[in-house]
Amino acid sequence: MKEWDEGPLAGIRVLDLSSVVFGPLASQVLADYGAEVIKIEPPGGDSTRHTGPAVEPGMAAVFLGCNRSKKSVVLDLKQPAAQAALQTLIATADVFMHSMRPQKLSKLGLDPDSLCVRHPRLIYAGLHGFGEDGPYAGMPAYDDVIQGMSGLADLMRRQTDEVRYLPTIAADKTCALVAAHAILAALLRRERKGRGGFVEIPMFEAMVGFNLVEHFYGMHFTPPQSGAGYPRVMAPWRKPYKTLDGHVCMMPYTDAHWRRFFEAVGEPELARDGRFANQASRTRHIAELLEILSRHVEKHGTRHWLQTCERLEIPAASVARMDDLPQDPHLAATGFFASVNDPVMGEVRFPRPPVRMDGAQASISMPPRLGQHTHELLSEVGLSDADITELWAS
Repeated sequence: MKEWDEGPLAGIRVLDLSSVVFGPLASQVLADYGAEVIKIEPPGGDSTRHTGPAVEPGMAAVFLGCNRSKKSVVLDLKQPAAQAALQTLIATADVFMHSMRPQKLSKLGLDPDSLCVRHPRLIYAGLHGFGEDGPYAGMPAYDDVIQGMSGLADLMRRQTDEVRYLPTIAADKTCALVAAHAILAALLRRERKGRGGFVEIPMFEAMVGFNLVEHFYGMHFTPPQSGAGYPRVMAPWRKPYKTLDGHVCMMPYTDAHWRRFFEAVGEPELARDGRFANQASRTRHIAELLEILSRHVEKHGTRHWLQTCERLEIPAASVARMDDLPQDPHLAATGFFASVNDPVMGEVRFPRPPVRMDGAQASISMPPRLGQHTHELLSEVGLSDADITELWAS
C-alpha cells in the first residue's frame, strides 16, 4: 500500500494533555495526517496504558488504539519546574489541547485567556464535558454519562424496552472526530487570517447534535409536528433479520426496492398498499413493514437472501463477527490492517486510517513508551541535562 512521504499536517506541532479516549483519539487523527503529536503524561501515564491485554507493561490494547504515531513526554505538573518546562514546549506548538476541567487550568497557568494572549497564533483546544457558559460547566463527563444525558440510552429504551448504553464508547469516539475537524478548521483559519484562538469542543452538546440529526424529527417545526425520534431506526424489528441458518442485514429502501421485494416473495399487492406505497407512508407504518419483511426472511437461508438481494439490487450483507474482520477480503485487498515490527513486542497490528490522498495513506508507527521522548524534546527547547534529570527525580 502506497504511503505518503509527508502528511498534509507535516510541520504542525500538537501538545496533547488529554487522556483516556476522547482527546487521544482526536490527536491521533492529527498524527495520522502528519502532525507531530507530543503526548504530555503524568508520571503514572495515561490510564489506558493499563486497559486491556498487553505484551509489555504500560502498552495495553486500548492505549495502542488511540496513540499511534505520537511522542511521549512525562511531566509532573504538580511541580513548578514541570509547569515551566511545559510553558517552554507550548511556545513551540501550533496546537495545545487538553481535557482537564476548566477550573483546574488557572492554577497551572493554562487557561485560554493567558495562553492565547501570550501566543496569538496558538490553537487552544478545550475538550470539555459541557460548554463553559451553561449550568453544567465544569462537571465531570465520561462516555457512559454522556450517552445517558444525550439521549442514546433513551433510544435504546425505545427500541428494546431496556435503558442501556451502546456497546461501544460512542460519545468519546464521536466527539474525538468533532474535535479533530474543529482543530483542522482553526488551523485553516489561522493560515488565512494569521491568528489562532480558543476552540471549545463540549461532549454533551456534540453528542446531542449528533443524535438529533435524524431524531429531532417533527420538533424542527413550530408547533412540533411530532415528538423526537425517527421511527424507522427505533422500530424493534430494525435489526439483522433471522434466516433459517443465521442472520442477514438487508435494507429495501426506495419504492423500487420494495416493489421488487414484494414481487419476489409473492405479495406484489403490498407495493400498492397505501401503508407502503411511498417513503412517507412507509415511515409512518415502519414497524408493520419491517415485521412483514422479517416474517418472509426467516423462511429461507442467508445465502438465498444474499443472492436474491444481489439480483434485485437491494443492499444486503451477512453479519460479520468482530474476530473475523482481519480476514475480510475487501479489507485485505485495500491493506486496511497494518503491522509494525517492534523490537520488544514483536508484530503489532493496527487498523489503518481509512483516508487516502492521491492514492496514498498515512504511515503507521508504534505508540510511544511512557516518557520515551522526554529528554529529546526538552533538550530541543533548551533544558539542560541537569534540568531534565531534576524533573525526573521530582
